[in-house]
Amino acid sequence: MTSRCVPFALANDIFEIDPAFYSAIGVTAVLVDLDNTLDPYYINEPTDRTLVWKKKMKEAGLRIAILSNNSGTRVHRYAKALGVECRCFMKKPFPGPLKKFLEEEKLAPGQAVLIGDQIMTDVKAGNGAGVRVILTEPLDPKEPPWTKFNRIFDRPKRKKIKERHLAPNWKEIKP
Repeated sequence: MTSRCVPFALANDIFEIDPAFYSAIGVTAVLVDLDNTLDPYYINEPTDRTLVWKKKMKEAGLRIAILSNNSGTRVHRYAKALGVECRCFMKKPFPGPLKKFLEEEKLAPGQAVLIGDQIMTDVKAGNGAGVRVILTEPLDPKEPPWTKFNRIFDRPKRKKIKERHLAPNWKEIKP
């Protein structure tokens, strides 16, 4: 398996990660995928759990941005309701749009972490841009057809990463 498919760390979900962890590893910006990372793809407004998470992140002084491959209308509505910035049509797994975002926002790759639930999109884009990636489990088994297709490639890679301990759980990382 190529190193481009191996995340920096693993987590069950975005909500379990202590905000202090990000600061301890030098991160000031948490870049997150929307679908099945913050909420399932069929949810149009942030859930209470996501609103609580955002509040904790803000209290910790962390900047949040949603970076999604999805279309603009839903992502913008969701991000506005959550009170965070967003970018749509990120073309993950291609790293170019992520690099451009970092440049425009004056963020060094080491200042950011990308969190997502897919190896074939999130992990590849983050690694290609030099950004550390935390791979989460999908929040909901209900997914659109294109994501189900990606899971055909994702599942064996995810299994190998876990079996061979290629990426630690975020809790195992000592800054």
